[in-house]
Amino acid sequence: MKKVKITILKTMLYEGLAKEYGICGLKACSMMKESDVFYADYAKPKGFCNEAWKALYQYVFALAHGADKGLFYYGDWIKEPGVTIVSCNDGLRPVIMKLEATDEDAKIEYTTVER
Repeated sequence: MKKVKITILKTMLYEGLAKEYGICGLKACSMMKESDVFYADYAKPKGFCNEAWKALYQYVFALAHGADKGLFYYGDWIKEPGVTIVSCNDGLRPVIMKLEATDEDAKIEYTTVER
């Protein structure tokens, strides 16, 4: 299993929808910042948004397990192998992310319980 690089490309706010449905003063996501970089494998990276992770973990899993060999969805979506562009599921203020397969091996960190 390999690590996957996650780069925050863009944080957005759909102002019309936010005005109609969001709380007063709603702004773009404050948790993720453009150009932030995270590395993931089997688990959500520390400091990464829980909701964003739910939206992209299946792509991370696929890339971590070798989907970098071909193009996603039969080549009719992303032109570069080992790359995908995804967004979180916040309909008012989505965050757009680039996922890239890496050659870095993932390491499962075990914790021990003292008895």
